[in-house]
Amino acid sequence: MSEPKKQKVIRVRDVMTNKFSVMDGLATVDEGLQTMKSTDVRALIVDQRHDDDAYGIVLLSDMAKNVLARDRSPKRVSLYEIMSKPVIWVEPDMDIRYCARLFDNFGLAVAPVIEDGKIIGIVSYHEIVLNGLVEVD
Repeated sequence: MSEPKKQKVIRVRDVMTNKFSVMDGLATVDEGLQTMKSTDVRALIVDQRHDDDAYGIVLLSDMAKNVLARDRSPKRVSLYEIMSKPVIWVEPDMDIRYCARLFDNFGLAVAPVIEDGKIIGIVSYHEIVLNGLVEVD
């Protein structure tokens, strides 16, 4: 009898991007949008105010729903007003299959990767699918 084929474990650290921007929550949506354009990132991490604080996250969809759709000025709205906080994050050694399940369970599309209390990257469905749906010999 042959043994079942063992599936290779792909970890979040193997697929995450280290391209992300961290901003102060008092920055305006306009400043955040300019940062996203200039750095080509899909999400902004809102920095902690102190060691016991949590990180936040702002996505383009947050800007669309809370600023554009409500006809608010991006120069008058701060990131902290539209961010999700606390942000759900993942550990770099998590299997991407579990990361995909976590995303599905909580309706996420992107999450910061945190190691030793510091953000080391960002992972999204984009990276998970492009790197996870490959046949392993």
